[in-house]
Amino acid sequence: MTTGFVPPPYPYERLGEIKAIADKLPGGAIDLSVGTPCDSPPPEVVAALAAPGRVEGYPPSIGTPALRSAAAGWIERRLGAMVDPDTEVAACVGTKEFVASAPQYLRLRTPSRDTVLYPAISYPTYEMGATLAGVRAVPYERLDEIAEADAERALCLWVNSPNNPTGELSDLAVAAGWGRERDVPVLSDECYAEFSYAQPPTTILRSGLAGVLALHSLSKRDNFAGARIGFYAGDAELVHYLREVRKHAGQMPSGPVQHAATVALADDEHVELQRRRYWDRMQRLCQVLAAVGLPASMPDGAFYLWLEAPDGDAWAATRLLAERTGIVASPGEFYGAASTGYLRVAAVATEDRIELAASRVGLAAGSSM
Repeated sequence: MTTGFVPPPYPYERLGEIKAIADKLPGGAIDLSVGTPCDSPPPEVVAALAAPGRVEGYPPSIGTPALRSAAAGWIERRLGAMVDPDTEVAACVGTKEFVASAPQYLRLRTPSRDTVLYPAISYPTYEMGATLAGVRAVPYERLDEIAEADAERALCLWVNSPNNPTGELSDLAVAAGWGRERDVPVLSDECYAEFSYAQPPTTILRSGLAGVLALHSLSKRDNFAGARIGFYAGDAELVHYLREVRKHAGQMPSGPVQHAATVALADDEHVELQRRRYWDRMQRLCQVLAAVGLPASMPDGAFYLWLEAPDGDAWAATRLLAERTGIVASPGEFYGAASTGYLRVAAVATEDRIELAASRVGLAAGSSM
Protein backbone atom coordinates (compact mmCIF):
# COMPACT_ATOMS: atom_id res chain seq x y z
CA MET A 1 0.00 0.00 0.00
CA THR A 2 1.39 3.40 -0.96
CA THR A 3 1.69 5.77 1.95
CA GLY A 4 0.93 9.40 1.30
CA PHE A 5 0.86 12.31 3.71
CA VAL A 6 1.01 11.29 7.37
CA PRO A 7 -0.07 14.13 9.67
CA PRO A 8 2.55 14.85 12.32
CA PRO A 9 1.51 14.95 16.00
CA TYR A 10 -0.27 18.18 16.80
CA PRO A 11 2.35 20.22 18.69
CA TYR A 12 0.43 20.88 21.89
CA GLU A 13 -0.57 17.24 22.21
CA ARG A 14 3.10 16.49 22.91
CA LEU A 15 2.83 18.18 26.32
CA GLY A 16 1.20 15.26 28.15
CA GLU A 17 4.24 14.56 30.36
CA ILE A 18 4.67 18.24 31.24
CA LYS A 19 0.97 18.59 32.16
CA ALA A 20 1.18 15.47 34.34
CA ILE A 21 4.13 16.95 36.23
CA ALA A 22 2.32 20.26 36.76
CA ASP A 23 -0.86 18.50 37.87
CA LYS A 24 0.96 16.93 40.82
CA LEU A 25 1.08 20.27 42.61
CA PRO A 26 -1.86 21.19 44.90
CA GLY A 27 -4.30 23.16 42.78
CA GLY A 28 -3.15 21.47 39.59
CA ALA A 29 -1.61 22.67 36.36
CA ILE A 30 -1.78 26.24 35.07
CA ASP A 31 -1.84 25.71 31.32
CA LEU A 32 -0.18 28.62 29.54
CA SER A 33 0.89 26.61 26.52
CA VAL A 34 -1.92 27.46 24.08
CA GLY A 35 -2.92 31.07 23.42
CA THR A 36 -6.58 30.43 24.16
CA PRO A 37 -8.40 33.32 25.88
CA CYS A 38 -9.66 32.72 29.41
CA ASP A 39 -11.80 35.85 29.79
CA SER A 40 -15.41 36.33 28.73
CA PRO A 41 -16.62 38.30 25.71
CA PRO A 42 -18.79 41.35 26.50
CA PRO A 43 -22.29 40.32 27.66
CA GLU A 44 -23.94 42.04 24.71
CA VAL A 45 -21.84 39.95 22.32
CA VAL A 46 -22.88 36.72 24.04
CA ALA A 47 -26.52 37.86 24.02
CA ALA A 48 -26.31 38.56 20.28
CA LEU A 49 -25.64 34.87 19.64
CA ALA A 50 -29.22 34.14 20.69
CA ALA A 51 -30.86 36.81 18.54
CA PRO A 52 -33.83 35.34 16.59
CA GLY A 53 -33.88 34.85 12.85
CA ARG A 54 -30.19 33.98 12.44
CA VAL A 55 -30.17 30.20 12.05
CA GLU A 56 -32.93 29.29 9.59
CA GLY A 57 -31.15 30.13 6.37
CA TYR A 58 -27.62 29.80 5.02
CA PRO A 59 -25.46 32.76 6.04
CA PRO A 60 -23.46 34.56 3.35
CA SER A 61 -19.99 33.06 2.99
CA ILE A 62 -18.48 36.50 2.38
CA GLY A 63 -20.07 37.93 5.53
CA THR A 64 -23.25 39.90 5.99
CA PRO A 65 -23.22 43.53 4.83
CA ALA A 66 -23.45 44.55 8.49
CA LEU A 67 -20.40 42.49 9.45
CA ARG A 68 -18.33 43.74 6.52
CA SER A 69 -19.27 47.33 7.32
CA ALA A 70 -18.37 46.82 10.97
CA ALA A 71 -15.01 45.34 9.95
CA ALA A 72 -14.27 48.24 7.62
CA GLY A 73 -15.29 50.73 10.29
CA TRP A 74 -12.98 49.08 12.82
CA ILE A 75 -10.05 49.08 10.37
CA GLU A 76 -10.50 52.81 9.79
CA ARG A 77 -11.17 53.69 13.43
CA ARG A 78 -8.45 51.62 15.09
CA LEU A 79 -5.84 50.98 12.40
CA GLY A 80 -6.00 54.09 10.23
CA ALA A 81 -6.76 52.50 6.86
CA MET A 82 -9.79 52.55 4.60
CA VAL A 83 -11.37 49.64 2.73
CA ASP A 84 -14.60 49.28 0.79
CA PRO A 85 -16.86 46.85 2.69
CA ASP A 86 -18.55 45.81 -0.54
CA THR A 87 -15.47 44.79 -2.50
CA GLU A 88 -12.42 44.70 -0.20
CA VAL A 89 -13.57 42.77 2.89
CA ALA A 90 -14.81 39.21 3.46
CA ALA A 91 -15.44 36.92 6.42
CA CYS A 92 -13.71 33.66 7.29
CA VAL A 93 -14.42 30.82 9.71
CA GLY A 94 -11.71 31.84 12.13
CA THR A 95 -8.35 32.86 10.76
CA LYS A 96 -6.59 29.54 11.30
CA GLU A 97 -8.63 27.89 8.54
CA PHE A 98 -7.77 30.80 6.26
CA VAL A 99 -4.05 30.43 6.98
CA ALA A 100 -4.24 26.68 6.36
CA SER A 101 -6.30 26.87 3.15
CA ALA A 102 -5.01 29.99 1.38
CA PRO A 103 -1.96 28.33 -0.25
CA GLN A 104 -4.04 25.70 -2.04
CA TYR A 105 -6.36 28.37 -3.44
CA LEU A 106 -3.48 30.59 -4.48
CA ARG A 107 -1.85 27.60 -6.21
CA LEU A 108 -5.02 27.13 -8.27
CA ARG A 109 -4.84 30.84 -9.17
CA THR A 110 -1.13 30.73 -10.12
CA PRO A 111 -0.14 27.12 -10.87
CA SER A 112 3.29 28.18 -12.13
CA ARG A 113 4.32 29.02 -8.56
CA ASP A 114 4.91 26.51 -5.79
CA THR A 115 6.39 28.22 -2.71
CA VAL A 116 5.07 29.73 0.50
CA LEU A 117 7.45 32.11 2.31
CA TYR A 118 6.88 32.46 6.05
CA PRO A 119 8.73 33.78 9.13
CA ALA A 120 11.32 31.35 10.49
CA ILE A 121 9.95 31.77 14.03
CA SER A 122 6.20 31.67 13.73
CA TYR A 123 2.81 30.09 14.21
CA PRO A 124 3.13 26.53 12.79
CA THR A 125 0.08 26.74 10.50
CA TYR A 126 1.93 28.89 7.94
CA GLU A 127 4.20 25.95 7.20
CA MET A 128 1.41 23.39 7.50
CA GLY A 129 -0.77 25.33 5.02
CA ALA A 130 1.98 24.92 2.43
CA THR A 131 2.33 21.23 3.25
CA LEU A 132 -1.41 20.64 2.89
CA ALA A 133 -1.33 22.41 -0.48
CA GLY A 134 1.53 20.21 -1.68
CA VAL A 135 3.90 23.15 -2.16
CA ARG A 136 7.26 24.20 -0.75
CA ALA A 137 7.40 25.89 2.65
CA VAL A 138 10.45 28.17 2.84
CA PRO A 139 11.17 30.05 6.08
CA TYR A 140 12.91 33.40 6.14
CA GLU A 141 14.51 35.43 8.92
CA ARG A 142 14.82 38.71 7.01
CA LEU A 143 13.19 39.87 3.81
CA ASP A 144 16.51 40.94 2.31
CA GLU A 145 17.86 37.42 2.80
CA ILE A 146 15.16 35.70 0.72
CA ALA A 147 16.74 34.18 -2.38
CA GLU A 148 15.41 35.67 -5.60
CA ALA A 149 14.91 32.13 -6.91
CA ASP A 150 12.48 31.50 -4.05
CA ALA A 151 10.78 34.86 -4.54
CA GLU A 152 10.17 34.04 -8.22
CA ARG A 153 8.38 30.83 -7.18
CA ALA A 154 6.40 32.39 -4.32
CA LEU A 155 2.63 32.06 -4.15
CA CYS A 156 2.64 34.37 -1.14
CA LEU A 157 4.70 35.86 1.64
CA TRP A 158 3.34 35.62 5.18
CA VAL A 159 4.09 38.29 7.77
CA ASN A 160 2.82 38.29 11.34
CA SER A 161 2.92 41.42 13.46
CA PRO A 162 2.69 41.46 16.45
CA ASN A 163 4.41 38.12 16.11
CA ASN A 164 3.38 34.86 17.68
CA PRO A 165 5.45 33.73 19.60
CA THR A 166 8.00 36.55 19.98
CA GLY A 167 5.79 39.64 20.23
CA GLU A 168 8.05 41.39 17.70
CA LEU A 169 6.61 44.20 15.58
CA SER A 170 7.49 44.18 11.87
CA ASP A 171 7.72 47.03 9.38
CA LEU A 172 4.64 46.09 7.40
CA ALA A 173 5.13 48.83 4.80
CA VAL A 174 8.52 47.34 3.92
CA ALA A 175 6.94 43.90 3.53
CA ALA A 176 4.24 45.33 1.27
CA GLY A 177 6.88 47.02 -0.88
CA TRP A 178 8.90 43.81 -1.12
CA GLY A 179 5.86 41.95 -2.41
CA ARG A 180 4.84 44.61 -4.92
CA GLU A 181 8.34 44.78 -6.41
CA ARG A 182 8.22 41.02 -7.06
CA ASP A 183 4.50 40.52 -7.77
CA VAL A 184 4.16 38.30 -4.68
CA PRO A 185 0.94 38.65 -2.63
CA VAL A 186 1.73 39.61 0.96
CA LEU A 187 -0.61 38.07 3.53
CA SER A 188 -0.36 39.94 6.81
CA ASP A 189 -1.65 38.05 9.84
CA GLU A 190 -2.62 40.82 12.25
CA CYS A 191 -4.73 38.91 14.75
CA TYR A 192 -2.86 40.55 17.68
CA ALA A 193 -3.07 44.07 16.25
CA GLU A 194 -4.99 45.43 19.25
CA PHE A 195 -2.29 44.16 21.61
CA SER A 196 0.53 46.40 20.46
CA TYR A 197 2.42 48.15 23.27
CA ALA A 198 5.55 49.66 21.74
CA GLN A 199 3.53 51.54 19.11
CA PRO A 200 -0.14 52.13 18.28
CA PRO A 201 -2.04 49.34 16.50
CA THR A 202 -1.45 49.36 12.75
CA THR A 203 -2.03 47.36 9.57
CA ILE A 204 -0.28 46.64 6.30
CA LEU A 205 -3.27 48.29 4.60
CA ARG A 206 -1.93 51.72 5.57
CA SER A 207 0.67 51.28 2.83
CA GLY A 208 -2.06 50.79 0.22
CA LEU A 209 -4.17 47.80 -0.79
CA ALA A 210 -2.41 46.66 -3.96
CA GLY A 211 -1.07 43.14 -3.60
CA VAL A 212 -1.76 42.77 0.11
CA LEU A 213 -4.31 41.21 2.42
CA ALA A 214 -4.69 41.84 6.14
CA LEU A 215 -6.11 38.99 8.19
CA HIS A 216 -7.95 39.71 11.43
CA SER A 217 -9.54 37.59 14.13
CA LEU A 218 -12.05 38.19 16.88
CA SER A 219 -10.58 35.28 18.86
CA LYS A 220 -7.98 37.45 20.58
CA ARG A 221 -9.53 40.91 20.35
CA ASP A 222 -12.89 39.85 21.77
CA ASN A 223 -12.17 36.57 23.62
CA PHE A 224 -14.34 34.94 20.96
CA ALA A 225 -12.11 32.01 19.97
CA GLY A 226 -14.84 29.40 20.40
CA ALA A 227 -17.12 31.19 17.93
CA ARG A 228 -14.64 30.91 15.01
CA ILE A 229 -14.91 34.19 13.17
CA GLY A 230 -12.48 36.48 11.40
CA PHE A 231 -12.13 38.49 8.20
CA TYR A 232 -9.64 39.46 5.53
CA ALA A 233 -9.34 42.77 3.72
CA GLY A 234 -7.22 44.40 1.07
CA ASP A 235 -6.56 44.06 -2.67
CA ALA A 236 -9.97 43.93 -4.38
CA GLU A 237 -8.92 41.35 -6.97
CA LEU A 238 -7.45 39.00 -4.33
CA VAL A 239 -10.48 39.43 -2.08
CA HIS A 240 -12.84 38.71 -4.96
CA TYR A 241 -10.93 35.61 -6.03
CA LEU A 242 -10.78 34.16 -2.51
CA ARG A 243 -14.42 35.04 -1.85
CA GLU A 244 -15.53 33.09 -4.90
CA VAL A 245 -13.41 29.99 -4.37
CA ARG A 246 -14.28 29.86 -0.67
CA LYS A 247 -18.00 29.94 -1.54
CA HIS A 248 -17.51 26.72 -3.49
CA ALA A 249 -15.68 25.19 -0.53
CA GLY A 250 -18.64 25.91 1.75
CA GLN A 251 -16.63 28.06 4.12
CA MET A 252 -19.23 30.23 5.83
CA PRO A 253 -19.30 31.53 9.41
CA SER A 254 -22.58 30.80 11.16
CA GLY A 255 -25.34 33.40 11.10
CA PRO A 256 -25.51 33.97 14.89
CA VAL A 257 -21.74 34.32 15.06
CA GLN A 258 -21.66 36.89 12.25
CA HIS A 259 -24.30 38.93 14.09
CA ALA A 260 -22.40 38.74 17.38
CA ALA A 261 -19.15 39.70 15.65
CA THR A 262 -20.85 42.79 14.24
CA VAL A 263 -21.76 43.81 17.78
CA ALA A 264 -18.24 43.12 19.07
CA LEU A 265 -16.47 45.17 16.40
CA ALA A 266 -18.53 48.23 17.28
CA ASP A 267 -17.09 48.46 20.80
CA ASP A 268 -13.49 49.27 21.77
CA GLU A 269 -13.80 49.75 25.52
CA HIS A 270 -13.66 46.04 26.33
CA VAL A 271 -10.52 45.71 24.21
CA GLU A 272 -8.72 48.42 26.18
CA LEU A 273 -9.60 46.54 29.37
CA GLN A 274 -8.26 43.31 27.90
CA ARG A 275 -5.03 44.98 26.83
CA ARG A 276 -4.43 46.14 30.43
CA ARG A 277 -5.22 42.66 31.75
CA TYR A 278 -2.66 41.02 29.50
CA TRP A 279 0.01 43.59 30.31
CA ASP A 280 -0.47 43.16 34.08
CA ARG A 281 -0.51 39.37 33.80
CA MET A 282 2.71 39.35 31.79
CA GLN A 283 4.41 41.58 34.35
CA ARG A 284 3.48 39.19 37.14
CA LEU A 285 4.54 36.18 35.09
CA CYS A 286 7.93 37.82 34.54
CA GLN A 287 8.37 37.83 38.32
CA VAL A 288 7.36 34.17 38.58
CA LEU A 289 9.76 33.17 35.83
CA ALA A 290 12.63 35.14 37.35
CA ALA A 291 12.06 33.37 40.67
CA VAL A 292 12.89 30.02 39.04
CA GLY A 293 15.88 31.31 37.07
CA LEU A 294 14.09 31.90 33.77
CA PRO A 295 14.22 35.67 33.20
CA ALA A 296 11.90 37.11 30.56
CA SER A 297 11.38 40.58 29.07
CA MET A 298 8.08 42.24 28.31
CA PRO A 299 7.14 42.00 24.60
CA ASP A 300 6.40 44.79 22.14
CA GLY A 301 3.09 43.14 21.26
CA ALA A 302 0.76 40.11 21.64
CA PHE A 303 0.40 38.40 25.03
CA TYR A 304 3.28 35.96 25.13
CA LEU A 305 6.57 35.90 26.99
CA TRP A 306 9.34 34.52 24.77
CA LEU A 307 12.44 33.55 26.70
CA GLU A 308 15.71 31.80 26.13
CA ALA A 309 16.14 28.47 27.90
CA PRO A 310 19.26 27.96 30.03
CA ASP A 311 21.81 25.91 28.10
CA GLY A 312 19.43 26.01 25.12
CA ASP A 313 17.34 23.09 26.46
CA ALA A 314 13.73 24.24 26.14
CA TRP A 315 12.21 20.92 27.21
CA ALA A 316 14.29 20.92 30.42
CA ALA A 317 13.23 24.50 31.15
CA THR A 318 9.59 23.62 30.47
CA ARG A 319 9.87 20.67 32.85
CA LEU A 320 11.49 22.84 35.55
CA LEU A 321 8.72 25.42 35.21
CA ALA A 322 6.07 22.71 35.60
CA GLU A 323 7.78 21.22 38.66
CA ARG A 324 8.29 24.51 40.48
CA THR A 325 5.25 26.56 39.50
CA GLY A 326 2.72 24.25 37.82
CA ILE A 327 2.90 26.38 34.68
CA VAL A 328 2.72 24.50 31.38
CA ALA A 329 4.67 26.36 28.69
CA SER A 330 5.43 25.59 25.03
CA PRO A 331 8.94 24.60 23.93
CA GLY A 332 10.18 26.83 21.13
CA GLU A 333 10.51 24.02 18.60
CA PHE A 334 6.74 24.22 18.14
CA TYR A 335 7.40 27.50 16.30
CA GLY A 336 10.15 26.39 13.94
CA ALA A 337 13.65 25.01 13.89
CA ALA A 338 15.11 28.48 14.50
CA SER A 339 13.56 28.64 17.98
CA THR A 340 14.52 25.34 19.58
CA GLY A 341 16.36 27.03 22.45
CA TYR A 342 13.38 29.10 23.59
CA LEU A 343 10.01 28.66 25.26
CA ARG A 344 6.72 30.55 25.14
CA VAL A 345 4.48 31.40 28.07
CA ALA A 346 0.99 32.72 27.24
CA ALA A 347 -0.71 35.12 29.66
CA VAL A 348 -3.99 33.24 29.36
CA ALA A 349 -4.84 32.42 32.96
CA THR A 350 -6.91 34.47 35.34
CA GLU A 351 -5.24 36.51 38.07
CA ASP A 352 -6.03 33.97 40.77
CA ARG A 353 -4.33 31.17 38.82
CA ILE A 354 -1.26 33.30 38.16
CA GLU A 355 -1.16 34.19 41.86
CA LEU A 356 -1.23 30.47 42.63
CA ALA A 357 1.92 30.05 40.54
CA ALA A 358 3.47 33.05 42.31
CA SER A 359 2.71 31.57 45.73
CA ARG A 360 4.45 28.34 44.77
CA VAL A 361 7.74 30.20 44.40
CA GLY A 362 7.26 32.32 47.52
CA LEU A 363 6.24 35.62 45.97
CA ALA A 364 4.10 37.90 48.14
CA ALA A 365 0.49 38.05 47.02
CA GLY A 366 -0.50 40.78 44.60
CA SER A 367 2.88 42.51 44.47
CA SER A 368 2.38 43.67 40.86
CA MET A 369 -1.22 42.88 39.95
